[in-house]
Amino acid sequence: MTANALRRWCLARPGAREEFPFGEQASVFKVGDKMFALSALESRPLRVSLKCEPELGEGLRATYPAIQPGYHLNKRHWVTITLDGSVPDETLLELLEDSYDLVVAGLPARQRARIGRAGS
Repeated sequence: MTANALRRWCLARPGAREEFPFGEQASVFKVGDKMFALSALESRPLRVSLKCEPELGEGLRATYPAIQPGYHLNKRHWVTITLDGSVPDETLLELLEDSYDLVVAGLPARQRARIGRAGS
């Protein structure tokens, strides 16, 4: 996955937006007021940090060397993935979707309804 494809995917989610609270080099993708993905899109190798269920994160880290505990994030709930081709794109897309869904599920009902995800 390229940096442009990652940005497009994140911004295509309902209610998603990109912010730069850590400087213009770090794209923070949010839904509501909560982050679901973080990436320095210009860095090489490209990396993305995602929210993840703790048990799933443990299994992913045991399976893929490119998946590590979240860099500068809560290491129990976040993973950082180096996009070096070793993690299949299908797996990456599932993890991106899971991260978005986890964040949406934690939003107040009113915010979920505004973005069209009332039942999440």
